[in-house]
Amino acid sequence: MRYYDTFKSPQGEMLLLATEEGLAGLFFKGQKYFPKKERQWRRDPNHAALRQAKRELKEYFAGRRKRFEVALDPDGTPFQRSVWKAISKVGFGETTTYSELARRAGHAGSARAAGAATGRNPISVIVPCHRIMGADGSLTGYAGGLQRKRALLALEGR
Repeated sequence: MRYYDTFKSPQGEMLLLATEEGLAGLFFKGQKYFPKKERQWRRDPNHAALRQAKRELKEYFAGRRKRFEVALDPDGTPFQRSVWKAISKVGFGETTTYSELARRAGHAGSARAAGAATGRNPISVIVPCHRIMGADGSLTGYAGGLQRKRALLALEGR
């Protein structure tokens, strides 16, 4: 069963998805790979993971939270999950490159594949793929749009 709710962030409305295990998705409205609502989803603003994620997001956007604690349950391949786990370890206000991310995920030399996995990250902001940069330090693609990536990095003082 999937549960959902929405959150109004300073960067636009977000869709939150959860399972019994934790947060499974966090998407900016209109972003690339935005999921289509399925009939079996149930809106539940009181679902524990959704409630916690909304509280933590509110604190993050207010500048009072640097680390998220909500349980995560993203759906992906083992490779994707290893990349997303490595992304989660990039600290607030820090950035890294796709090649370094691949190395940290245990897949040195797989920068392009790590980039593809980053692009499919289903949990924006909390799994902070906005902190991943091109090899030369430039802003590269972000499923939520480069304007949002800039804004999130600015919020973090980058």
